[in-house]
Amino acid sequence: MELGERGVLRPGRLRWLRACGWAVALFFLVAIPTGVVTRFLGSLWPKTNEPVQFVVSLVGALVALGIYTLAVRLAEKRTPTEIALRPMLPQLTIGLLAGAAMFATVMGIMALFGLYDIQFVGPASAWTPLRKALQAGVVEELMMRAAILRLVWRAFGPWTAFAVSSAVFGISHLGNPNATVFAALCIALEAGVMMGAFYALTGRIWVSIGAHAAWNFTQGYLFGAAVSGVAAGPAIARSTFNAALPEWLTGGTFGPEASLVGMLVCLAVGLSVVWLAWRRGQFARQ
Repeated sequence: MELGERGVLRPGRLRWLRACGWAVALFFLVAIPTGVVTRFLGSLWPKTNEPVQFVVSLVGALVALGIYTLAVRLAEKRTPTEIALRPMLPQLTIGLLAGAAMFATVMGIMALFGLYDIQFVGPASAWTPLRKALQAGVVEELMMRAAILRLVWRAFGPWTAFAVSSAVFGISHLGNPNATVFAALCIALEAGVMMGAFYALTGRIWVSIGAHAAWNFTQGYLFGAAVSGVAAGPAIARSTFNAALPEWLTGGTFGPEASLVGMLVCLAVGLSVVWLAWRRGQFARQ
C-alpha cells in the first residue's frame, strides 16, 4: 500500500504532524466541493426525476475522484495508485459481490432466529437506492480510507490508523436519525475494520467502494431495511424488526447495521482480511 513519500509527506521533522494536517485538509477537499457540485446540479432538475438525479450523483463521484487525484498529485507529488484504473473493474466486482453476500448473510441469520420478518412486496424503482449507494461508496471511502486511514497510517502506523479511521467513521454516524452510541460502535467495528482491511490488503479502495455500495443497496432496496437510521425508500421487500426483542439484537429503527449479528458477521470478515493482509506483509511499517 502506497502511503506517500514526497511533497508534504517527505521524510523529515514533524512528518507525523504534516501527515495528520494533510489528512484533515484532504478529507474536506473531497467532501466540500463534491457536496456543493452535487447539490447545485441536483437543484436544476426535479427530485422526482430519478434517472437524472442518479447521473448527478455519478458526476459527483467523478468530481470526488478527480479532486482527490489532483490534490494528491500537487501535494504529494505522486500518481495516486490507490485509485488506479487498471484493477478497478475486477476489484469493484469482488467488492460488490462481497458486500451483497455479507448483508444477505446478516439478514438470513436474523430472519432464521426471528429477529426480522422479511416480506416481498414487488417491483420498485432502483434509481434512488442506486444513487445513494454510489455516493456513499465512492465519497465516503475516499474520505475515510484513502485520506484518513492512509495518512494516519503514514503518521503513526497501521494499528493507530485502523483505530482512528474506524472511530471517525462510527462517530460520523451519530448525527444520523435514530442513532445511538451502540449503533456508532457497530458501524466503527463493522465498516471501519472491514473496509480498511480491504484497502490494506489490495492497496486500492475499489473493493471497499464496491462492498460499501453493495451493502447499502442490498440493505435498502433488496431487503427494504433502514440504512444507517434512514428509513428505506423504494424497495422490492420490506424487513420489519421484532419490536419485542432488544435493539442491540435487531438494530431497531437504526437498521441491521446496529445489530449484534451485523457487527459479528462484518467483524469476522474484517479481522480475517486483516490477518490475510498481515500475513502478506502489508502491515510492515513503511
